[in-house]
Amino acid sequence: MNVVITGGNRGIGLALTKACLARGDNVYVACRNSSDALNATGATVLTGVDVSNPDALPAALAPLLDIHIDLLINNAGVLARETLDEQEPHTIDYQFRVNALGPLLVSQILLPAMVEGSKIGLVTSRMGSMADNTSGGYYGYRMSKAALNAAGVSMANDLRTRGIAVALLHPGFVQTEMVNNAGDVDADTAAAGLLKQLDNLSMENTGSFVHANGESLPW
Repeated sequence: MNVVITGGNRGIGLALTKACLARGDNVYVACRNSSDALNATGATVLTGVDVSNPDALPAALAPLLDIHIDLLINNAGVLARETLDEQEPHTIDYQFRVNALGPLLVSQILLPAMVEGSKIGLVTSRMGSMADNTSGGYYGYRMSKAALNAAGVSMANDLRTRGIAVALLHPGFVQTEMVNNAGDVDADTAAAGLLKQLDNLSMENTGSFVHANGESLPW
């Protein structure tokens, strides 16, 4: 199986890369910059891919159009910590471009390399849920992930006739650099859970919003 992963140079993306390689997949990682850990995996690495730059994305992703993509995992993401009293508009805008617009554009650009039976995974967050928000804060992250969820549902509906399923996936509170390693689950465990949900993804449950542990999440 040919798997494309964005943002695979560290954290969850790197764990997903290793897990897919371990099960025999051909893995292509698209990222801005590689890392020693990623280079050591043996995955095919495509650098210079900045999902926040819509103008440069088509050319940066063009080499991936030469392969048949069975699974696209949109994993690249960023997190800032705005409060109601302390907000930086430029960080909110950047989170929207990376977390929401980026996955939509990557999927759109790579769609010609996908056929019936291909799958798209969007690594989102339960922090984009309205019903699950009981603590406030994190304005840019919450808003961008809610926007990604909206895009994911639209993609699932639009791609239904093509037989391409879409999953909206929450990895859990993962011990990564993004959260200063404060999570309650390690990246390898999160990656295994995400891949299990993607393996279970079908046209019957396309557009679903699920935790890596299989729990259905509220909107």
